[in-house]
Amino acid sequence: MIETTVLISGAGPVGLTLALDLARRGVACIVVERREAGEPPSVKCNHVASRTMEAFRRLGLASKIRAAGLPADYPNDCVYRTSVTAGLEITRIPIPASGERWTDFDGPDTWWPTPEPPHRINQIFLEPLIFAHAAEQPLITIINECELVEAEQSETCVVATICDLRTRLSRKVSCTYLVGCDGGRSLVRTLIGAKLHGDPVVQRVQSTYIRAPQLLDMIQGRPGWMNLSLNPRRSGNTVAIDGRETWLIHTYLYEHEEDFDAVDRDASIRTILGVGDDFEYEVLSKEDWIGRRLVADKFRDRRIFICGDSAHLWVPYAGYGMNAGIADAINLGWLLAARLVGWGGDHLLDAYEAERLPITEQVSHFAMNHALGAIAHRRAVPAAVEAAGPAGQAARDTLGRSVYDLNVQQYCCGGLNYGYFYDRSPLIAYDGESAPGFTISEFTPSSVPGCRTPHFWRANGRSAYDDFGPWYTLLRFDRSIDVVPLAAAAAACGVPLKILDISPDERTAVYRHALLLSRPDLHVAWRGDALPGDPGALIDRIRGAREDNA
Repeated sequence: MIETTVLISGAGPVGLTLALDLARRGVACIVVERREAGEPPSVKCNHVASRTMEAFRRLGLASKIRAAGLPADYPNDCVYRTSVTAGLEITRIPIPASGERWTDFDGPDTWWPTPEPPHRINQIFLEPLIFAHAAEQPLITIINECELVEAEQSETCVVATICDLRTRLSRKVSCTYLVGCDGGRSLVRTLIGAKLHGDPVVQRVQSTYIRAPQLLDMIQGRPGWMNLSLNPRRSGNTVAIDGRETWLIHTYLYEHEEDFDAVDRDASIRTILGVGDDFEYEVLSKEDWIGRRLVADKFRDRRIFICGDSAHLWVPYAGYGMNAGIADAINLGWLLAARLVGWGGDHLLDAYEAERLPITEQVSHFAMNHALGAIAHRRAVPAAVEAAGPAGQAARDTLGRSVYDLNVQQYCCGGLNYGYFYDRSPLIAYDGESAPGFTISEFTPSSVPGCRTPHFWRANGRSAYDDFGPWYTLLRFDRSIDVVPLAAAAAACGVPLKILDISPDERTAVYRHALLLSRPDLHVAWRGDALPGDPGALIDRIRGAREDNA
């Protein structure tokens, strides 16, 4: 019998992020993964969202990740043409290259209030960095070529069976909690009796990972990170992977094309690229997949939880498959740790499903509706879009405006990063003010409890987030307010609380109250112009020691 505190099934970005967040809070865990150590993941997510980069900053990974991926001078634009190489440009969404992030402020996502803008890097480069960082942590044990096969839980623990895929020998693991980060075919989801509900088919896609060293030089004008082809014959997306010779081509099937094998993969690729039969490329891997919108009806059964694709599957628009999973992990990590180190109350873990399931359902609809809009554009591409002369230009201009207005929302999705809020959490002290609404792209920074704690820069040039504590942080904008009673109430329960005084010249307009309590995941837990009459009751609220949500 192996004993550990938390057992995590799946060493992808979600499982590894959860392990890292637990480790930084002093919690040991074992991560089991079917793949060999160093075996690359499939070529999937190409985008690390700003909120995810903020999390990686707290985990000590942001600078390593920002140094990897596309070359620093490679354009991150999303370019729409009739074909990649020979086509006419329809529209362009300008996004700075990684090396221009701190000097180019003309793009639609360059004004965001964050110390960590988004970063374009494929998962084949991202995941090894997270894995290496996790492998260095003494509290994290990663067991490769091993899978979870079953688990049973009691009132005090979970006993899981893991199997060595090389020897086929099984071992028992006793743990306090089990978390499934084991993907769309999640065993852990089955173990807790969760069912996926939603839309099983949104779109069908052929994806082909290729090596084509000559392609970059064949692109007319400034290349893009996303090179999208729109024409009446076959539309697709050619994603720059290494910025030199490797590309991921998504061939979008039409609604009536239900048989992947009936679609000529090579012919579709050549149409998307705008190349003839003499163009040579090497297929590195390929995959046919169906975009869905599916969300589990529950994320937890007592001591067992699910995160990421185990809990939700949707069309990977805006890069929000992996990024939503990492948001799950960051939410769950501090909750588990607080319970395990002793100050978390009996109802603390109820917050995970109460907070993450509603927002997941909402974001899944954002992703699906965006996908349906893109499908409508591809279906309605006019023949004139490829024509020369004024008529062709007019067709491209009309299509381009519509395409830009739709897709700038997903590629510059500020609302998904900063707008979402938790409005039904048992851990948050609400004050009657509603959080501002948000869309996939639009948001209003707010200090309403449940919202993201708004970012601001300190007078010394540091990000305020860098001065927050790892657990709860009380921002005090008026030093004359005595906060000793709250600090004493926290100390009496063992709740780690950092008091951070903010000077008047650092305070931004969004902070309308003299005090604000920020959670470990940077969501607002409480605010006020004076301490509450019963500081102990507030501490009990935020540590999950109260059953009601009054």
